[in-house]
Amino acid sequence: MSGRLSKTVVMIGMMGAGKTAVGSALARLAGVPFLDSDAEIERAADRTIAEIFDRDGEAFFREKESQVLERLLAGPVSVLSTGGGAFLSPRNRAIVSGAGVSVWLKADLALLWARVRHKDTRPLLRTADPRATLAELCRVREPAYAQADLTVESRPDLSIEAMAARVMAALEAHPGAVTAGTAGVAR
Repeated sequence: MSGRLSKTVVMIGMMGAGKTAVGSALARLAGVPFLDSDAEIERAADRTIAEIFDRDGEAFFREKESQVLERLLAGPVSVLSTGGGAFLSPRNRAIVSGAGVSVWLKADLALLWARVRHKDTRPLLRTADPRATLAELCRVREPAYAQADLTVESRPDLSIEAMAARVMAALEAHPGAVTAGTAGVAR
């Protein structure tokens, strides 16, 4: 890396796109902290995302998600992984746009399904036909994701580190995301 991140990088996209894995590798590459908005929500609520959905509903979860995003983006430069629905909210898009740079990890349905089909931690996929639900979520969410500052194709043939390097290259080419200098955090 030839420069320093000047803004928090916010990883967006569907469940299974690699936001957490690639985001964590990107943070190591950039020498900045890695944060996960879902983990921060769980810590604040002292419950899992599934428990929050079951007990309080999606609307309550989305409100907490906005509050956590605002708090995390007000902090030091980092790489922030978000839940799949976070960027759908105009409020959240404005929060991200004001303080960070959004990166859509775009993955096709086959890759997403291969990564999430055996996990029972996805409340939105607890349906009679989870693959069809995932396809519908993609259809509905992709127009919002397309508003991200950058789009990087998530490819199954690349390692997590190679994907992180692709994201870093996209950031370095994006005006204002990286400042000249040594690796690390812009001060």
